[in-house]
Amino acid sequence: MTSSPCLGTARRLVASGCELGEGPGWTPATKALPARVRWLNILAGELHHAANGSDHVITQLARRTSYAAVTQDGDYLLVAEGMLSRFNPETGAVEDVMPFEADARPATRSNDARVDRHGSLWLSSMGCNAETGAGSLYRLHRGELTRVLEGLSIPNALCFSPDGRFAYFTDTVTGQVMRWQLDADGWPLTSAGEYNAPEIWADLRDAGGGPDGAAIDADGHMWIALWGAGRVARLDHDGKEIGHVELPVSQPSCPLFGGEGLSTLYITTAHEGMTTPDHAAGDGDLFALDLSAHGFKGLAEPPLVLG
Repeated sequence: MTSSPCLGTARRLVASGCELGEGPGWTPATKALPARVRWLNILAGELHHAANGSDHVITQLARRTSYAAVTQDGDYLLVAEGMLSRFNPETGAVEDVMPFEADARPATRSNDARVDRHGSLWLSSMGCNAETGAGSLYRLHRGELTRVLEGLSIPNALCFSPDGRFAYFTDTVTGQVMRWQLDADGWPLTSAGEYNAPEIWADLRDAGGGPDGAAIDADGHMWIALWGAGRVARLDHDGKEIGHVELPVSQPSCPLFGGEGLSTLYITTAHEGMTTPDHAAGDGDLFALDLSAHGFKGLAEPPLVLG
């Protein structure tokens, strides 16, 4: 366990009670709706929004959904079990776009996802029962879905360096974060017609929890949730922990920078697998910490380009 400086303790912002809160994102303001944080309760198929702690809205979806990427048109591409769909956040209308591992055996569901610096969506799958090696990593580029890696168990921590030269991800069960060098179009570099292997960038096997969702800040440092450890670690460019945010709950799942100046760290949490969740402490709730006093801020996620 590291002894990195504590940057503060996140406070509960929304008592959402998610079994598996995940996939947070910051949705810019539109003419009809204010800027707000969004997140998913994957196993319940719920899309959550909150502009602040007092206007929490839940939309029930038809499928178990892990991410909602904002498109250039201002709607969402929902990353869900068996299907990618477009969702209008103003009307609630849903239109299916393409199947996503709909016939996989064993059965899989979507997991982590994030838009890269080129406006393309990286998304992952995993076995519905976390079967070893059942998951894969994909890139949706200009409407075409390509599998870039397979044989993963619980793929997480998808995020990208500010200059777009590197992609990061983890297979949570390994306790390690991988780094993949990308070409000028955002694809993994190739040799002899195959993608080069990603390299081990950060070893978190002694961090006290499993590496889960992650975000990159404006300085290129990674903020990664440590499932089971009750904290989000800040890693430097060499993958070493240089600070952390504490939570009063043990299962943070993913951080996200949003709010004014993108200086608030939002953190989804979960009570999945807990026999007796501590709802008073906030298991499954949305937490937040203003980091502006430290000078930290995030990077705006580019809109998804579908065509």
